[in-house]
Amino acid sequence: MKNVKTFKKMKKDGSKIVMVTAYDYPSGKFVQEAGVDIILVGDSLGMVILGYEDTLKVTLENILHHTKAVRRGANSTFIIADMPFMTYNLSIEQTKINAALLITEGGANAVKLEGGKPSRLDAIRAIVDCEIPVVAHLGLTPQSINVLGGYRVQGKNKVEFNEILDQAKKIEKAGAFMLVLEGIPEELGKKISESLSIPTIGIGAGKFTDGQVLVYHDILGMTDFKPKFVKRYAVLNKDIPISIKHFVAEVKDRNFPSEEYIYNPIIKEEK
Repeated sequence: MKNVKTFKKMKKDGSKIVMVTAYDYPSGKFVQEAGVDIILVGDSLGMVILGYEDTLKVTLENILHHTKAVRRGANSTFIIADMPFMTYNLSIEQTKINAALLITEGGANAVKLEGGKPSRLDAIRAIVDCEIPVVAHLGLTPQSINVLGGYRVQGKNKVEFNEILDQAKKIEKAGAFMLVLEGIPEELGKKISESLSIPTIGIGAGKFTDGQVLVYHDILGMTDFKPKFVKRYAVLNKDIPISIKHFVAEVKDRNFPSEEYIYNPIIKEEK
């Protein structure tokens, strides 16, 4: 299994890191078989799996449940578990407890939290002090959509650009071993990646980050919404309904199950 030192070396060697966001046993299994470096059990499961309109309703129990499932499918892949909204905001003690649960019960190798404010830096330091690796997340941070005014690109003006760059540098000093950059201009993604010694993983952050992450369901074309940064490598949102329609039609027409799909079928005797 790859580890924190592996990813730092990959950055140093210029070897791209591949991360995929997955949420259950089969997706974990398939992602591991594909040779992905890291699996992220993201709070985006709230939208992709649970049907919420955002990530804010996702609970620690939700992430624990799905992290366990992914770990059963991917027993030898480095797994990062998201810390949901308000699980690292109230107190340092609770932050440590919640992060530890994702490791000890969930089976994750690291945790991820969003933002670069001083309180987030304190949370990173506290979790790292517990010997738990931390991934930070800057740019378009979905847990902050009510403050950001929706899902929009961050860092487009000079003030935001410099603020995010400054936060990235402080995050590295706080002890995070990796940084996810989401929804920012390519120039900012490049600048941050060149300024840090820790790996950066981009999602809508251009091609100069040290790695890339996409959601399992987006890669396979299982969702209707397609952001600009998503490339679909399949179109299962069309193939799946077609397949199920074929099943419905065969049952209605009495063509399924045919003899080959029946245990001890009744064989009509010829007269």
